[in-house]
Parts: sequence; structure tokens; C-alpha cells
Amino acid sequence: MKRKNPALIYILMVLLLADVLCSALMLYNYDQNKCFAILIVTALLVVCFVTVFLVYSGNSLKHISKMNSHLESSAAEYMNSLPAPVAVVDENGTVVWYNRIFSESIAFGNDIFGMDIGSCVTVDINAVRNDGFSLCSVNGCFYRISAEKFDKGDISFLVLYFHDETDYFNLKRITDETHPVVLIINIDNYDEIMQNAKESEKAKTSVETEQLIENFMADSNGTVKKISANTFYAILENKHVNEIITDKFKILDSARAIKVGEKNSLTLSIGVGQGASSISESEKYARQCLDMALGRGGDQAVVKTDNGFRFFGGVSNGVEKKSRAKTRIIAHTLQELISNCNTVYIMGHSFGDLDSVGSSVGLAGAVKLLGKQVKIAVDIKKNLAVHLIENVKKASGENFFVSPSEAADDITENDILIIVDTHNKDFIESKELYRNAKNVVVIDHHRKTVNFIDNAVIFHHEPYASSASEMVTELIQYFRFDSDSVLDSLYADALLSGITLDTKNFVMRTGVRTFEAAAFLKKLGADTVTVKLLFSNSIDSYRRKTQIVASAKIHNSCAIAVADFKADDIRLVAPQAADELLGISGVSASFVIYRTGNVTNISARSMGAMNVQVIMEVLGGGGHQTMAACQLDDASVQEAFKRLTDAIDECTAK
Repeated sequence: MKRKNPALIYILMVLLLADVLCSALMLYNYDQNKCFAILIVTALLVVCFVTVFLVYSGNSLKHISKMNSHLESSAAEYMNSLPAPVAVVDENGTVVWYNRIFSESIAFGNDIFGMDIGSCVTVDINAVRNDGFSLCSVNGCFYRISAEKFDKGDISFLVLYFHDETDYFNLKRITDETHPVVLIINIDNYDEIMQNAKESEKAKTSVETEQLIENFMADSNGTVKKISANTFYAILENKHVNEIITDKFKILDSARAIKVGEKNSLTLSIGVGQGASSISESEKYARQCLDMALGRGGDQAVVKTDNGFRFFGGVSNGVEKKSRAKTRIIAHTLQELISNCNTVYIMGHSFGDLDSVGSSVGLAGAVKLLGKQVKIAVDIKKNLAVHLIENVKKASGENFFVSPSEAADDITENDILIIVDTHNKDFIESKELYRNAKNVVVIDHHRKTVNFIDNAVIFHHEPYASSASEMVTELIQYFRFDSDSVLDSLYADALLSGITLDTKNFVMRTGVRTFEAAAFLKKLGADTVTVKLLFSNSIDSYRRKTQIVASAKIHNSCAIAVADFKADDIRLVAPQAADELLGISGVSASFVIYRTGNVTNISARSMGAMNVQVIMEVLGGGGHQTMAACQLDDASVQEAFKRLTDAIDECTAK
């Protein structure tokens, strides 16, 4: 950038004055008074301009001359001969001197004397002054800028040294691009998918899968090794991994095109160990990411980042595992833990529903049969299953329920805490109770989130299960009770209510094991009529639900309703309204927005065609593919509506 030429300014001012004088002389013959007035004003303007210019020029020249004199005394000639760019700026960042290399490499021959240093290079003078260095890029070259401050009298300036580190940055870039990254590719539920397939179908699927992975690796210089029937290890350079991430793991879509028999589609889960300092650490990261992918139902890739994980895919439902070997082992281990403790504390998620409270009650009944004291920590004032709690209190005569604060004060290191229907630290009923517990067990069916409980003695997590109540029912079947001990029908009703809630009356997320669990509860005496009564609402609640449904709007195949009123049962009515909205033709997912205090809540539902968990995760929430939610702090309903529609557009565009 060239500095403006002051001579041009002088010429323009002279021409302007000449024009004014000519105009005045031409006016003299018509009106002498006006002519003299113009001449007087012109003379005053000339005097003011000359005075200001002389003062400004004098100060500027005086300042720069002072700087130059100090620089000459500070070996300016030596700095001019340095083979690196050097510039001197005053305390305001104005360039007062620079050497020849700076003029050629940084300023590109432009005269920047007296101009701001930012006119030719992006540099934060304050950062250089405070931190001692700064980084900048000029025409593809990278410089590290260091500074040396000089003070002499009333003059203060910085000498900026530009160290060319282009070779270092290029070497770092090449190192980063060629850094090896481990990928673990897993075929989801391989044994369950293949067990009923013909031998020819197994061979065909195996060949197609291996060809798919070979094609996946073809554009890279990496290597892949099959270590088992359903697991592959791949090592790629980081630049190729970045390309795969940019393409959003297209291999996931290609894998679904592979059919096993006539019904089952193949799905993959991929763990990516990016960001590790060594091969062993990368393999560790890849395993963590694969566990996260499988914990969220599979059919997705997970990449570890500095702030957590990035998720790709996850559009399919998890494949139900038919084997119960894992459940049997966990049941026996859990029973042993219960036998060796003093008191069992059970806790669900905040604002507990029929699944959270039902699974807690059912498990409490089983623990009671094992001869141990049991307490359920619930906040009665913030609960959606008050009817169930009251029924249990009345019918059992047991006072299982205690406040979370009371449980937190009473729990000891010889007790255990069982957390049901959630694995997220942010959603549990009481964080204080969790912190005070020394032995923690988790039983949950929600797709795995980033902030999961990582210190559990037993982490029983089955994302394909319909509900926590189903998981508890299966565990109870493997408990070793006394020969004459049978679980009371009261607890069977509680467990069946939880399954009924999360399956929407055995419509959603219902597998073979779900019906087997329901059949077991029916044998124990569960009454479907009693369960149905737990879902009954008052006439006022029904009116509020219909009011929410009537306010719905359609956006991108999604029904969005806003509950712009306050009600004590809004947390119960809003999810019911979301369920009702799924009955509208052409609606793939439904969302209900409502306020509680200073928090805006969103309840999301779908029939499986759209993954509402992914949408809620964009907004900081989570859940299941067909049922999810989120909370937005200090956001208005209108802001929540806008953020929700943006999240829907973002997720549907992928």
C-alpha cells in the first residue's frame, strides 16, 4: 500500500484557491461587497490551513526525526544489514523505520514509512508486547515476530524481528498429515445377523464386506487387517482420515446396501483414534470411540476430539441381541454386590417418569426379597409418576421412598447406589448422592452420550432395549431367590408400566425380548388394567394436550408445537402431545416446546424414520432415535423455535 503524496494535496489546494479567486474577480463587476467578503473568507481559510499544516508537519517531522536520531544511535546501520526483516514502530504501531529485507519480503517494495504496521502485516502489537511473540503469515511464508522495547526520554518504540519459520511449519504440516491413525471397524451384531443365514449367504456377505473395506482404503496408502470375523483394524495417514471425515464416512451408507438374506442389512461401527501421540494411544482412542458407537446403537462412526466426540451416521435402529449370556453374568454379579452391602439405594433421572420410577420399584422389590434394606431416592414434587408412587406406598405398606438429600446424607461406603434409566451425570436425580456413593451400578437403555458415568462398578448398557424396566425384568429372572419367594404383582405392575410407556403400548422399539419380559411379568400377576389406570389424565390435562396439538406447525416433515401457557402438569402433557402429533399424515417427527421456570424444554418423538436424538444433541440434549429431549437455559420460546428449526434443517441436509 503506497503512502499518499503530500505534493498532490498542495496542488489541489492551490487549484481550489485559484478557482475561488477567479470566481471572486468575476463577481467584482456585479457586486463588490460580496466579492470583498469572499476574498476575506478565502484569506482566513488560507491562514488557518497553513497554520494547521505547519504545526502538524512540524510535530510529525519532529517526532520522526527524534526516532531516527535514536535509531541511528542504536545501530540502525547494523539492523539494515541483517538477513531477516526488521521494523521499528512507535507505541501506536506506526512504522518509523524498516530495513531492506523487510521492504522486500513484508512490504513488497511499498513505502510504508509513517503508516500503521497493520497495513502490510497482521500483527497484534499488544500481544507482542505482553507475550513476547506473535505469529503471522505473509504470502505463504510464516513468521514468528519477537519484539524488543526501547525507552529513551519521551521516546518509546518497539523493534520487531521477523523470524522466518516457513520450513518448520511446512515440516509440521507434513508430519501432521502423515501421522498414523488407527481405525477399528466392527460389523454390528455379526453373530445375531449370521446365525440363521445360509452358508452361501455368509460367504457372499463376507466377500462383499471385505471388498467394501478394501475400496474404502483404496484411495489411501494405509493398510487394513481382518482380526476376527466381524472386526477389522486399519492404519491410515491423518490426511486421508480427514478426507474420510469430510466425506462423512460414506462407507456407512454403502454397508447398509449389503443384505444378509432377504431382511437384514449390514451396518458398521467405526472408532477413529485421531489426535493421539503414538500408535498405542491411537488404538486406545479408537477402542473408546468404538465403545461409544456401539453404546449409541451402532451404525455410526465416532471420532475423539479435544472437547469430547464427533458422531457420524446413526440413522438405523440397533439390532436386538438374542443372547442373554451377558444379562445372566451381570445379574449374578449384581446379586453378589447386593449381598455384600448394608443398604441398596436406587435412583433414576430427574423428573422421573413411569420407566424411571417403575424400574426402581421393581428392582427394590427384588432387593427386598434378597433380604436387604432398600431405599429409592425421588423428588416427589418433581416427578411424573406420582400415581405409581402413591399406589406402591398404599399397597405395599413399605416406605421405600426417601428424598435425595436424605439419601445423600445417609449413604455410606458399605452401601451401593444403583442408577436406572440414565447414564448421564447431568440428568440424574441427585448429583450429591452420586458423589457420596462409593459403589455405583448403572442400568440404562438410552444411547450413550459424552458425559456418561465412568466410575461404575457395573455399567449395564443396552441401547437396543425398549426400556430400563425391560432390563430390570431380565435381571430379576436370573436372581437366585429362596424357593418360596416370588416377586409381588405390585412390582410387576410397576415394571410393566415402564415398558408400556417407553414402547408406546408395545408399538415403538419393541423386540422379541420385550414381549418375553412382558410375558414374565404377566406370569407374576401384572394387571394390564391397573397399568392402564396409571396413564389416566384429568379432563383439564386432556384439554391442555389438545390445545398443544392444535397449535402445531409443519416444518420439513416435522410437527412443531409450542405450549405458551403454564401448568403444573406441563411436563406430563407435553410428551403426550408429542406422541399425538406423530399420528398426523406426513409427519416424520414431532417436537413440543414448553417453559418451566427459566428453562425452555423440547420434547421430541419420531416413528423411527428420523433420528430425533441427533437433532436434540445439536441443541445439547440427547435420548433415543425415537424419543429424545433437551433443555435450553435462558432461551425464550421464540429463540428455541428458531434454534430447533435450524437443527432440523442441519440434520436433514446431511
